[in-house]
Amino acid sequence: MARKARQRISYVLPLANSPGGHRLGVNGLAVDSDQSILYSGGRDGVICAWDLNLNLKADQASTQNPFASPEDPSSDSSSKTATSHAFRSQVQAHTHWVNDIILTQGSSALVSASSDITVKVWRPHAEDNQSPTTLGLHSDYVKCLATPGTHADWVASGGLDHKIRVWDLNGKGEKLQIDVGEDDSRDKGSVYALSVRGSIMASGGPESTVRVWDPKSGKRITKFVGHTDNIRDILINRDGDTIITASSDQTVKVWSMTAGRCMYTLTMHNDSVWSLYSDHAQLSIFYSSDRSGLVAKTDVRACVDLDDGLSLAIAQEHEGINKLVVAGNYLWTATSSSSINRWNDVDTGADTQTPDSPRQHRGSSIVSRLKTPSEALPPSQPQVDWEVRRKIPYECILRLSNRAALPMAKAREAEAVNLYAGASVRKPSEAVVDSDTGIIVPFHSLPEETIEGQNGLIKHVLLNDKKRVLTLDTAGEVMMWDLLKCVPIQSFGKRHLEDVTPEVNTTESVANWCGVDTRTGRLACVLEENYCFDAEMYADEAVVLDPNEFRDDQRNGIIASDTPNAVNLGKWVLRYLFANLIDEEIKRDDVFRTNLLANVQQSNGLQQDNAPAAIQPPTSQISGWQRAQDDFESAITPRPVNGSHPPVTTPGLSIGVATPAAGTLHHGIHLQNHLPSTAEETTDLEKRTSHQSNPRMSTDKSGDYFSSNPTPSNQHDDNGKMPSTTGDGQSEGRPRSLNEGEKEDKPKESGSLFGKKFRMNFPKKLGRSSVEAKPAVVDEKSEESDKSSEKEDKIVEDNFFGVVQKIRNDYEEQLQSTNGSHLASGIHASLPTETPVLKPPPLTTVIIQEDRPDSGGVADLYRGSVSSVGQDADLIERTAPMWLGELLLRNQIPFKDTVKVSFVLQPYRDLLPSIASADGNSRLNANRMLRAKKILAYVAERIEPMPESPDPNPLSPEEYLDLYCQNQPVPPTMTLATLRTHIWKTGGDVMLYYKSNGRKPDLEKRMAGASTGNGVAAPNA
Repeated sequence: MARKARQRISYVLPLANSPGGHRLGVNGLAVDSDQSILYSGGRDGVICAWDLNLNLKADQASTQNPFASPEDPSSDSSSKTATSHAFRSQVQAHTHWVNDIILTQGSSALVSASSDITVKVWRPHAEDNQSPTTLGLHSDYVKCLATPGTHADWVASGGLDHKIRVWDLNGKGEKLQIDVGEDDSRDKGSVYALSVRGSIMASGGPESTVRVWDPKSGKRITKFVGHTDNIRDILINRDGDTIITASSDQTVKVWSMTAGRCMYTLTMHNDSVWSLYSDHAQLSIFYSSDRSGLVAKTDVRACVDLDDGLSLAIAQEHEGINKLVVAGNYLWTATSSSSINRWNDVDTGADTQTPDSPRQHRGSSIVSRLKTPSEALPPSQPQVDWEVRRKIPYECILRLSNRAALPMAKAREAEAVNLYAGASVRKPSEAVVDSDTGIIVPFHSLPEETIEGQNGLIKHVLLNDKKRVLTLDTAGEVMMWDLLKCVPIQSFGKRHLEDVTPEVNTTESVANWCGVDTRTGRLACVLEENYCFDAEMYADEAVVLDPNEFRDDQRNGIIASDTPNAVNLGKWVLRYLFANLIDEEIKRDDVFRTNLLANVQQSNGLQQDNAPAAIQPPTSQISGWQRAQDDFESAITPRPVNGSHPPVTTPGLSIGVATPAAGTLHHGIHLQNHLPSTAEETTDLEKRTSHQSNPRMSTDKSGDYFSSNPTPSNQHDDNGKMPSTTGDGQSEGRPRSLNEGEKEDKPKESGSLFGKKFRMNFPKKLGRSSVEAKPAVVDEKSEESDKSSEKEDKIVEDNFFGVVQKIRNDYEEQLQSTNGSHLASGIHASLPTETPVLKPPPLTTVIIQEDRPDSGGVADLYRGSVSSVGQDADLIERTAPMWLGELLLRNQIPFKDTVKVSFVLQPYRDLLPSIASADGNSRLNANRMLRAKKILAYVAERIEPMPESPDPNPLSPEEYLDLYCQNQPVPPTMTLATLRTHIWKTGGDVMLYYKSNGRKPDLEKRMAGASTGNGVAAPNA
């Protein structure tokens, strides 16, 4: 059976409410001329639709003035459409860049290709207005799309996985797959350009080779070699005998399928040519754009030799043009900006000006125009009469190829050829300059209209506390976000991100629990099963939305016994991202239990005298909880039966003695700093029986923050008995044997003050406050083994619904034990005392994704929002992973070994007694989240005798004891992880020293006569 693919949960923080539009650059454009709609696909994964409110039909568009300029006086009706567009709709189609879009099926279907390796189809005019559906997957970025016509029922996609895939738009999936690099090399074949027309399909990529395919059989027909760099776009004429390609080698080549070779190489661009467009059947008129932002229109109608054609510089963008489209008398350009510009087209059928007349008014260079601004006018508005104004300015004409002569200057053809013949390599930024013609000036200096975009996030820094993120947007503004509340919390204006980071960062060391990215212009967090439960935060460090959810002792981070309460960050966020889903599951569970009890009672006979008239809700034993009358109403949070709060502290706060390192000295001699370190990340945790837990099998793991390394079982004392264990988990002699533990019905109380203060009454998984999903312990009793085998026979689905099935299977067992009298709910969501109430914005996007190893990427299984997860319960049950169901419905998180830190604890200059064991070992280990004040409490317990009369106002250990590391005082709230990262800053065991600060003057005097040779042992339990 194949292993189930790994799944992850992502959530995207919503940005401020703003008009529709892209937040990052635009890569794809498509125009529906019949309905005057422009579609755009952006790097933010969004597809937008815009109402253009223009007449784009070819028969009437020609009546408009093609030479209209935004600088012309607004005397005609054409200038009144400067702000004609309107936002129509948008959809978050992808989780990565949209690289290409294309209209097909009569403009009713919009197909998109993305770097999230998916090809999707969106039907914007459908009545149900559903989200885009996935046609299929590649195994790498999908770069381009092609279709044989606007009414075709299939599209082809090409990607970096060296594959061309043909998809059926009617739901039949993949029709054909072509391995582009199979014939040449499997390391080559990435597809950056694709085009289909009639019976041929052409592709191009970094190999600089044009491959021609049969779209029906997938067989290669031929290939063309001639380019010297990546092929970026391809056009095929209607007859399929001419192919035009654009390349990063700054050329446009024309290929003949009949001759089987390159016929012309056009060099009107001085930079990488990125995009081509033509709606002419024979490609006699086509548009091209390059990395410098230049848009060129080439007309070779009625030209026997293409070198005799006309090429004009229509417009100049400030950035490279990723895509251009033309409709009617307009063209639209897409760049790395979030805005889209519309330009007026130019009629190439008009006459061109002579090189002499216009120069009398404008001069021959930009320098001369700057010197005489009153005489300088743009080429679209020269100071000549209308007949001259309708002519194409001479400065707009591009030299089509190295062999071509400039129009109206054939007399100087020989001079022009000599000028360019010696230039074998042209610089990208170099303009085509003739000593007589001057610098090339685009026909339009400004766009006719701009479809404005929005600001998106482009950079981020995750701060040390792992709950705040700094982001930089396209406008240069820096913002701070809270990953727990899913909202922005502070704006720093337009500043450098590197300058703000040290101002707000803290010296904390928190485990990574989420991945953060801004690749779609928004802040997204990714939660993986294997690390999203690794980070914890103390309650006094967390900002709780409702202070009433925590009691006073918990809000201070301390419960009655001075034990810190840690909140698991991943569990905390997931609990409230899916709060509505939990509500829905509880409602369904109530209905299921009611119907199940009704069926059982009906099968038992409702005519019985003792049959209940109605099913009463359980009054107790619902996981030990029920709703109290004086508590606030909650449909999802049960309350304790007796009104008291259970301990929800972080388990495992006893200190353990580590195995003495090599070179350890005894009898009070100081250990050296070069002690060998322990494998904290991968070492197996010791398996011990705590002072208050029932004996467990050897498969159970220790649940303490501090635990000593396993003591060899063959160590005995002089009487042949095993060493005993103190109440806090510290071995002070010998551990208790397993047989001795089995004789006890209840754990013994610790006889020491420290043991009483740090008793734990909750699950023993280190650093996790919820029930752990551990391997089942097999009991040796035959009847329980039979029940266990019956459970195993019941197969459940490996998804979220599988957890629901487990709960319902448990109900059947409850019915057998209770004879159908009542059923306790099997859903136990975490309580506000364990996960304080969070209220993420309703528009926070929630995504369930799955790794596709065969495809090499991640596929979206579900996309919704915090407000819609309850309504989508059926879909989530099928797509969400089982570990999410265990967390939300049963409050269980996956079992994982805890990371510990080893340290050596010694008195400073022997001013206080040593806490070393009888053999002189003072090497300890503890959970990385342990605070320094716990270590001081551990020290105080061992160096101070039990007082005869308790002090009514005692000082806490951190008030009269100080902890030092590297000669620096350690704050009481600093954790071992932070201490190791920011103070110790090296490998090996952390060296810690404790000393008195003088607030107890009699401490050193009282301890002066105490024995320090073997340390002061804590009282036995």
